[in-house]
Amino acid sequence: MELSFSQKNEPIDQIINRLIEETGGIHHPAIIKEMLFTTLKIGQDINYLADLKLINRTLREMRYTTKVFSPYRHRKKVTIFGSARTGETDEMYKKCVRFSRSLAENNYMVITGGGPGIMQAGNEGAGSDNSFAVNIRLPFEQKPNPIMYRNPRLITYRYFFNRKVAFVKEADAIVVFPGGFGTLDEAMEVFTLIQTGKTSPKPLILMDDEEGYWEQFFHFVKETLLTQGYISEEDFSLFTITKSEKEALETINIFYRTYHSLRFIENRLVIRLQKALSTAQIAILAEEFSGLITNGDHIHCCEAFPEEADEPDLALLPRISLLFDHHHYGMLMAFINRINSFQTV
Repeated sequence: MELSFSQKNEPIDQIINRLIEETGGIHHPAIIKEMLFTTLKIGQDINYLADLKLINRTLREMRYTTKVFSPYRHRKKVTIFGSARTGETDEMYKKCVRFSRSLAENNYMVITGGGPGIMQAGNEGAGSDNSFAVNIRLPFEQKPNPIMYRNPRLITYRYFFNRKVAFVKEADAIVVFPGGFGTLDEAMEVFTLIQTGKTSPKPLILMDDEEGYWEQFFHFVKETLLTQGYISEEDFSLFTITKSEKEALETINIFYRTYHSLRFIENRLVIRLQKALSTAQIAILAEEFSGLITNGDHIHCCEAFPEEADEPDLALLPRISLLFDHHHYGMLMAFINRINSFQTV
C-alpha cells in the first residue's frame, strides 16, 4: 500500500502501535511512531542503496551520540576547536591545557574532536573524566589521542555533519584556538548558526595567539565584511577575542550568571533566568533594546508556558518574554549580556 503522511494508514498504523507496545519501555511513543512511519516511507520512496546507507548511518550515529551525552545533561560543556598540528611544546598547546584545566575546576566538561594538537590539549587539561571526544574517521591526522583512547565518551563519526551537530548542540560555550581550514570551517559555522538563530545563544570565544591570528581575522571582518554591508554592527556581539585564559573563563561564567536558557513559542521569545529582574531593570531593557520587540509588544514577566511542560525541571525559573524580531540575533546576544550586567534584585 502507498503510505501517506496526511491521512490514516490502516492497517500499518495498527502494526506500528503493536510493535511499540510489544517492545516496551519506549519513551515518547508518538514521536517513535512517526519515526517508524518515516522509515517505511523512505523504503518506498528511495531505491538508491547509497542514499539508504547514508540515512541509516546518520540515524545510528545520532542515536549513539545522544546515548553518550544524555547522562551528563546537568553538566555545562565547552567545545574547544583548534589545529590538529599544534605541537605539545607550542605555547598555544600549553595555553589550551591551562584553560581546559580551569574549565574542569569550575565544573565544566570539555568537548573536542578527539585528535592530536589543540584537541589533545583540551582533553589533557580537563582530564579524561571531564572530557568528550567526537572524532572523525579520516585517512590521516585524526586517530584518537591517548587521553581519550578507549574512553566511553569517545564517539567516532563517518560523517562530518553528524559530528558538527554534536559539537554545537551539546555545548554551552565554544572556544576556538588558531587553526587551519577545518578550524575556520567550524568557527564560521558557529557564527552562522548563532547569527541566524539556528542554535541557542552561547559564548563564542576566539582565543588569540601573540601574533594576532584572530585580530587579523577581526580586521578583515571589520574592514571588508562590515564595510561592504555583508554583516551588521550588531554581529560583533556574537564573539569575543581574547589572549587571556582568565577572561575566556570569566566570559563563560558571566554569560550564565543571570541568563539560563531560552525557548521560542511561535514568535514569542521566552527567556528563563537564574534570578528575577526588577521592574526598573526590565524598563532599562525595554528602552535599550526596543529594536528586538515587534508588533507593539513589551517585555513581560511571566511564568512557564504550557508548551514548556516537557521541561519540568525548568518550570519554577523566573521568566521574561517578548515578541521577537528574528532579524536581530546579534542584538539578542547583547540583550543577554545586558541582563547579566544587572546586580542581584
